[in-house]
Amino acid sequence: MISSTQLDGIALVVGSGRGICKEAVLSLAFSLAFAGAKAVVFADMDESAAAAASEESKQYASNPYYQTITFKMNVQEAQSVQDMVDFVVKEYGRLDYCVNGVGAAAMRKQEPKTWTLRSGTRDIGRGVIVNVASANSFTGLAGKEAGKPSRSMLLWGLLRWRSLYGSGAKKLAGLDHAPEGIHVVAVCPTYVRTPLLDVELEKNPEVQRKISAITPIKWAAECDEVSDVIALLCSPAASYITGTGLLIDAAVTTTVCLYWKAAVGGGA
Repeated sequence: MISSTQLDGIALVVGSGRGICKEAVLSLAFSLAFAGAKAVVFADMDESAAAAASEESKQYASNPYYQTITFKMNVQEAQSVQDMVDFVVKEYGRLDYCVNGVGAAAMRKQEPKTWTLRSGTRDIGRGVIVNVASANSFTGLAGKEAGKPSRSMLLWGLLRWRSLYGSGAKKLAGLDHAPEGIHVVAVCPTYVRTPLLDVELEKNPEVQRKISAITPIKWAAECDEVSDVIALLCSPAASYITGTGLLIDAAVTTTVCLYWKAAVGGGA
């Protein structure tokens, strides 16, 4: 492993025990453990499921001092979210990587970290916040039209609601928190092999044909192909990346744009 892609901090992963995208979130937590995180906190309403995920993460951890713990919380309750962040800071002293959650208030109070590379030592900031959005933030995809308008608005920064997960909100939050040494990014994957995709395919079998038609490599992404990118964004290697949405789409959005252009008579 390249040294600058290693992690050594405290990670908080929200929604790790239940839900239709459980496998995707678990994959992410396990990627953070494998990349070297010192601790991963699994937060979810379902405490028993979070505990099972926490225990399973130990087999993937590469840090010999790895620790893991759970926290029961409800993302719809502001106090519960605040209690979650306070719990992590009290337990481990800081919060370095926050996925699908909030942590800027805690991060701005902690000391920035440095990382020594071949070119010298550099400041890598106080923490990283990563939210999972969608390639639908950039263009419309088959079977994913429902969330497209709001996510596109977020992408272009027309809304300033920080708690939303769209890429545009991340651009604004990235600008706001950059002076504080807090990196805020969104990952925007296209079709990913999760139970959510299975539901879409069951409702509309035509989606599978369209995935094969518009995806240059002809298949949906595996969860690891998204979660490993998130681990990279949390690492020192990504210390210059903030305020953006990173497409993970195997060139699907390019293919769709070319298709639309040809469809309206503009040619390729």
